[in-house]
Amino acid sequence: MKIKNEKDFFAGLLFLALGAAFSWGATMYPLGTAAAMGPGYFPLLVGILMAVLGALIMFKALVIETEGGGRFGAWAWKPVIFVLGGNLVFGLLLAGFPALHVPALGMVVAIYGLTVVSSMAGDAFSLKQSLLLATVLALGCYLVFVMALGMPLPMWPGFLSA
Repeated sequence: MKIKNEKDFFAGLLFLALGAAFSWGATMYPLGTAAAMGPGYFPLLVGILMAVLGALIMFKALVIETEGGGRFGAWAWKPVIFVLGGNLVFGLLLAGFPALHVPALGMVVAIYGLTVVSSMAGDAFSLKQSLLLATVLALGCYLVFVMALGMPLPMWPGFLSA
């Protein structure tokens, strides 16, 4: 059978695979019943729904002809590298790197690193806009996680908060 829309087919395949993985992972927890749901009940249902949705999208991609065939274009490597790099920078700044004696620098510094590096993925990078966005995100994280939820997150580097 010929794939008539590549993008939809592979998106459906991704949904199907993720849904199956989440459903399988949910079976490791007690499911309970509909009246008394266990911790695995909701993830199982969501995983099944994702898998069914993926199968439907794949079926549509195999049956319905689309103009141009929904072909993949070239990979946009710059956004992929900078967005993944921003997440890596966030993790390294937040948790540190004990093997190299790099200390954890806290949530605020990690958010600034993530925002600035990820902002470089676009065509028009502005350091001023990135720093403004990072400030808003850091303030929002502080208000939500520390003030509202009372989570004891390290917001600043240890040497500043001691």
